[in-house]
Parts: sequence; structure tokens; C-alpha cells
Amino acid sequence: MKLYQILEKQIKKEPNYVSDNGEIKKWVVLNKAQNFDEELIGLLLEDADLKEKFFLKVKDAWVFKQNLFIRFLEQKNYLNDSYTQFKNKVGLTIDGKHLKQRNEVSLVWPFKDCILEGGQSREEDKREEIFFNEVLAQDEITELLDPKVLTNAKRFDNEGEHSFDQFNRNENGTITDNLIIKGNNLLALYSLKKEFAGKVKLIYIDPPYNTGNDGFKYNDSFNHSTWLTFMKNRLLIARELLRKDGIIAIQCDDNEQAYLKILMDEIYGRRNNINTIIPEMSNMSGPKIEHAIQGRKFPKVKEYIHIYANNKEYIKLKIPKVSKEKWDAEYNMIISNFDLNDYNNLKGALEKRDAEFAKKILEKRNIISLNSFIKQNNILQTKDWLYENSYRILASKPNKALRNIASKNIFSSDIAVISSPRGDLKIIKTDFNRETPTARIELSFAKDNLEFFIGDIWLGISTTGGVAQEGGVVLMNGKKPEDLLKIILESMTEKNDIVLDYHLGSGTTAAVAHKMQRQYIGIEQLNYGENDSITRLQNVIKGDKTGISKSVNWQGGGCFIYLELKKYNQTFIEKIEEAENEEALLQIWEEMKAKSFLNYNVDIRKQEQHIEDFKALSLTEQKQHLCELLDKNQLYINLSSLGDRNFECSPEEQKVTQAFYQLKN
Repeated sequence: MKLYQILEKQIKKEPNYVSDNGEIKKWVVLNKAQNFDEELIGLLLEDADLKEKFFLKVKDAWVFKQNLFIRFLEQKNYLNDSYTQFKNKVGLTIDGKHLKQRNEVSLVWPFKDCILEGGQSREEDKREEIFFNEVLAQDEITELLDPKVLTNAKRFDNEGEHSFDQFNRNENGTITDNLIIKGNNLLALYSLKKEFAGKVKLIYIDPPYNTGNDGFKYNDSFNHSTWLTFMKNRLLIARELLRKDGIIAIQCDDNEQAYLKILMDEIYGRRNNINTIIPEMSNMSGPKIEHAIQGRKFPKVKEYIHIYANNKEYIKLKIPKVSKEKWDAEYNMIISNFDLNDYNNLKGALEKRDAEFAKKILEKRNIISLNSFIKQNNILQTKDWLYENSYRILASKPNKALRNIASKNIFSSDIAVISSPRGDLKIIKTDFNRETPTARIELSFAKDNLEFFIGDIWLGISTTGGVAQEGGVVLMNGKKPEDLLKIILESMTEKNDIVLDYHLGSGTTAAVAHKMQRQYIGIEQLNYGENDSITRLQNVIKGDKTGISKSVNWQGGGCFIYLELKKYNQTFIEKIEEAENEEALLQIWEEMKAKSFLNYNVDIRKQEQHIEDFKALSLTEQKQHLCELLDKNQLYINLSSLGDRNFECSPEEQKVTQAFYQLKN
């Protein structure tokens, strides 16, 4: 029984709430609810379903969710409909409150309160298949998002593909296998909830950018609104999977990044924003130069990565260092009689703040011009030599804070070691003259500065070059470099942490996580054939040498489990999408009548009576019509139907599904 029907039946037990014609006096009930009427609340508490839905248990007391109850009653202007509050009051409320009741800035768009069931199945046609923006009622949403039956389970390791045996679990009972899941990512995320809620350390996604050329082509005039709904639906459930110290990073471009930022503020809270990274994603070449010549716009070379914490109080990033590509000209002095052992001893003394030992190491050392030293010693291959001798090459920089204290600690005419105002030790070149008998410059070794902490602009990460071939798979549009994911994973995760990517594509996130010994979960619905993540991860297991393999010394090994959400009506949708003519669609309609789940209000006899009208439609309109006849809540088989003979779940499917959800036979 639907929730509204349960509510209607319970309310009608009180005659004062019912009109003479047997209809509920809705506004009487609303008034009672607004005043926390004891009689109404008592009536609601008598029913277990209403109690669970409209009350919150706090210790031994049940607290009435007044706003939720009022919203639910107000939006039900009609019985058996699928209208929501945005049908009744378009755009006037957010999270149940009218705009005038809210003080913060909010992002509002049509169908914000809807569940968008968007499927993706074909890449070669730029994913121009039919999508669905279904405005669903409470009961339908519950059924749609119910965990799904799993099928076609396989384990892949360095010996190839094997039949599913079991899931490995840790001492807490959590699955420790790497997982690749094929199916609608919204439904897959809800299927992961029971097993992985509160356990994922990092979510990285590279969703469709809604550029008009990336396959996000919905059949309505609300493309921008649809994209936001698509993102919001998935971001809400994704957050439930994050640990309290979890992080989510979303990559996008100019088309939607500003709106996405506000949406993320709304879901995660502005206080939990960590950074917006600007990665350089392409070079100034080809079409970009043409844009510049034409003067229509500045050429696009960057993208955005919005990074948010589940709770910023628990976050501690490990900011990585990257090597400098060029030798810095300011390193122009060298200690001629100084070896690597001297350098290591000096570094230890400085770290321990042992000034006397540091001074002893530096006594009788000679600092001369780097250029002079190179000429005097006839040094060739200068660049390589500079890096090899960086431990004794120094740069000088002004340090005004040390001027007033330097002269008190001088022990030679060349070098001093003095304590800075912060308490650490600094090497100083005294450089005295008659006018200013104080320290002139602070010395810093080149070896200490051949690497630098990266900031929020990441340069040199390009999708050109060999990126398209990384992992032995090719994805021409939007494939992310492994170097980019390496920075993200090493700064935000530790070994064995769980990393989730629910827009997996060709599998870059999973490949990098595999090589860096992170556990991963990847979700993808599109079929990339020989260029999909399964092929790529098999290459990784065999010892793939591309991408980050050299930098992490990747030698191969490991394994992952492949799973699919078991389809039902989704199978018919895919057949409809692939149909090339009317005859094929009519044959599919015959199959649908016999085997599919149709919408409850579909009258098959009337469909047959108007078959000539159907034939008069264009092929695209015929496809859309047939898809609309299907019950979208039955696209995949729900876990609750695992034992239902109508769905014909095989013993193997029952085994893997029961093992995943830890169900008893």
C-alpha cells in the first residue's frame, strides 16, 4: 500500500477530519499539524509506517517531523499522481522552505526536487539515446532506489578471468576486493550504500561537462536544469558513502563549474570547501591557436577540480612536491671544498639546531662564483652536472630580519650560522663592508629546492602526447592523464584507502589506484568495448608500463571483481535504442507485451487500437513512445525480488547477490 493511502486510511479514522462526501479535510489536518495537535499526532503514531516516516526517535521520545508531514500532505493534490511540490509551486521552495524563509544564497532550477533516471549506453553515437526526467512520488522513489540484484560476476587476476568464488573481507566485515560495476551509476551507488556507507576515503569523478558535444543530450528544453538534477541526485548519495574524513573531487570545465560550485556548497556546506584546483589540461596548439588568431575568445587550456571535505575538521592533506624542470639561475655560488657527507652532516645539525657543530662543518670552506668554478674546472654537460652537485651549490637572498643579530655570531669572514627570529638556524654570508657591518644575504642550497610544493594551479599536466594510449586503451575525448590522478591520490589518500569513481570511463582512476595500492570501486554504464576499464585493468595487472608505472615502480599483479546490475526493463530500452526501423520496433513491442513491466496506466488494447497512429510517427518519436510505456522502476531487478520466479535469477546470481549484501540463504 502506498504511503498516501496508508495516511488517508489512518486520518479517516477521525470523523472530524472527513467531509460529508468522504474526502479528507486537508486544510483542517494541515492546521492541526502546524499547531502540533495532540490528537493528530497520536493518530499518526498508531501506525508503524507513518511513525517511521514522520517521526524521529530521540532516546525514548518520538519527535514529530512537522515540516516533512506538511510538505507531503501539500504536494498530494491528486491521488495516484507523480507530481511534486515543484509542479504545485514552481521554484518557490528549497528543502521544504520558501525562499523568503531562507537567508543563504541558493541555486534554484526546475525539477530540482526530482529524481532523474538517466541511462547511458552508446559512445559511438555520442550517446544520443533517450534519457528520462521522471518526476517520481515518494513510493516510486523508494522502489527505484532499492538495492539491485547482481549478475555476471567474475574475478580477474594475472592468470586471467575466473568464475566468482567469494568476496574477501577485513576484520570489520567490509569487502576488500577492488570492484568494477557495470550499470546505471545512480542505482549502483544506492546498491553500495549498505556495504560501503561511511567507508570511502576519496571520490573522484569526471562527469559529462554538458558542453553540447559530450553526449549529455536530454530530449527536453531543460538541458542545463537536467544536468544539475543529474549531478545532485548522485552527489547526495555519494556523500553518504564518504568517511568522516572523506574528500570528493569533481573535475569540470567552464560550462558548468560555477553552478557546480554553488551546488556543492549547498550539499557539503561552504565551510567544507577545500580548494578549487586549476589544472592545465591542454597546450596552445592547433585549433586553440586558430581561436586566438580569430580573436573570438582566449584559448581554453585549463579546467577546474572542486574539492570538498565531508567534514573539514578531520582533513589533513599531504601536499606533494614536484621536481623543477629547469635549473634556477639564482643559484650562482658554490662551496668548492664540500662533499655530500658534509652536506648531510650540516643538514642534521641545522635540523637539531646545533649551531656549534654546524659552524665547525663550515669552517675553512670557500664560497666562489659558480660560473668561475665551471670555467676553472672545464666542466661540460652543465645541466646534468648542476643537478648532481646541487648539494654544494647555493643561492643568496636578502634577509632583513637577521641583519641586527648577525654581527654577534660571526666566526669567519665568509660564513655564519645564526638563529633566526623563528628559532631555526640559518646559513649567512656575512659580506661585511665599512658602511654596513651586518649580514647581507642568507644562503640556501639548491638541493633543498629542486622540488617544490604544488599550489592550486597545476601546470604541465596535459592530455596531449601519450595520454591517449595510456593503459593500452584509447579514449579520444576527455581521457585524464594518470599523472593528474597520482597527485590527487597521493595528497588525499593512504595505501588501502577506498577510492570511488562513478563516472569511470576508460578507467584512469582505477588504474592509478591499482598501481598505488589503493582499494577502488569503479562504476560505468557505457560500453567502450576493447577500450574499457576491464581491458585497461587487465593490462595493469600484467605490468602496464605506461602512465605513472615508472614513477611508482609498477611491476604488475593484483586482482579485481567485475559485477553487473541485473537488467530487466533496461534490456528493452537498449533494444529500442538500437532498432533501425519501424519493423524492429513493432517486434520489440510484441516482446514488451509478453515480458516487460509496463506503466500501471498503460492500456494495451488502446495501444493496439491506435497502432496506425504509432506508425505515423517518426522513428525517434516511436522510440520515445515505447520507452514511455515502460515502468522505469523496473529497469533493473530489485534485491527484494531476488527470489521471485518471475525474474528468473539464476543460482549464480543469487550466490553473488547474497554474498555482497551478506544475506543468509
